[in-house]
Amino acid sequence: MISIQTMEVKMKLKKLLAPIMAAVMVVTSLNTGFSNKEVYADGFVDLSQNQIVSEMGAGWNLGNQLEASNNGIPSETAWNNPIITSDLIKQVKDSGFSSIRVPVSYLNYIKKNTDGSYTIDENWLNRIKEVVDMCMDNDLYTIINMHGDGYNTVNGGWLLCNASDEEQVEIKKKYEAAWKIISTYFGDYDEHLIFESMNEEFDGQYTYYSSGPNSKYYDNINAYNQIFVDTVRKTSTNNSKRWLLIPGWNTEIDYTAGYSGFKIPTDNYLSSDITSGQKRIMVSVHYYSPWEFAGEGTKTQWGDNAVDSSKTASWGDKTYMKNQFKKLYDNFVANGYPVVIGEYGATNANANDELNQACRIDFYNTLCTYAKQYGLVPVTWDNGGYGTSGGDQFALFNRNLKTVV
Repeated sequence: MISIQTMEVKMKLKKLLAPIMAAVMVVTSLNTGFSNKEVYADGFVDLSQNQIVSEMGAGWNLGNQLEASNNGIPSETAWNNPIITSDLIKQVKDSGFSSIRVPVSYLNYIKKNTDGSYTIDENWLNRIKEVVDMCMDNDLYTIINMHGDGYNTVNGGWLLCNASDEEQVEIKKKYEAAWKIISTYFGDYDEHLIFESMNEEFDGQYTYYSSGPNSKYYDNINAYNQIFVDTVRKTSTNNSKRWLLIPGWNTEIDYTAGYSGFKIPTDNYLSSDITSGQKRIMVSVHYYSPWEFAGEGTKTQWGDNAVDSSKTASWGDKTYMKNQFKKLYDNFVANGYPVVIGEYGATNANANDELNQACRIDFYNTLCTYAKQYGLVPVTWDNGGYGTSGGDQFALFNRNLKTVV
């Protein structure tokens, strides 16, 4: 187990390299045309809203790996993917991606001590660090989150917005302690590292599609996000100015953008070095619309290549997508909050329809085009599944062969 005190001794610091790193960053900023980047003595580069979106570019998810688990214990091979290697991450970089989202579960690796404090398994933190370092070595902007801990359906899930008021007291204490450990452990990393508070946090009931989210449970989600921002900001100098990513209800656009139940946290401890009025909070949403095409594969055609209405969903066309993204722009981007589409994709159903691949290509291309138009960061979902049977087949890479599928 590792505690705050232990980590403060064991963290690998890079202070001796700070002057060199700062010089390199200055040269880099000139070369990229971002001459107004703020470069601090420790090498951390402060990026504005437009700069961070531009530099993150198109992203990819290392899905079903560090968030995978078995009986409440995280394990990167539990869901039939191989051990993560630097060759895979290099393949992702070489394929043109500029950022990578690394979903992480902690579950039963978070332990409560007899004195009421919490620790996180040291070996697990070290493994997360190894993967983050692989991404950093390839100059990838890297998002790490708390992924499976908020699911009612995951063994060991505990960050449950629908838990009782009495249970919420301990949940929030545990959540604060966990993020204090995580953000302290990674506190010296530069601007390439982004923390995401949670994943698809909601009560697990899909009745909200007809009745809307439970307001009491949504209040808990907002409280978690506020705890996350306050806790991370106070742990290190870099964390006081780092970009932080937060979701609304189940990362749903309709229940985040323009929805009164969603509250962006107050950034109480943002570094005073940040220019007044600038934000350093991002908003996370996911996009799998229409679900029949993107998630289930029961509808196999979409977009300009669709020729059979019986194979096309009755909703979620290009106009719908564009309107959803404009909603994100109007509510967040235009107000200084970048938006990350932390997951999107369309499952492979090509075995059932030879036009499916062309339709999926159109879906990905259109989504990225609109994302760029509205200042959003698209991060495609990849769970390692590369079969042709449809349903949960989102792979862009064969992780065993380290090749493009």
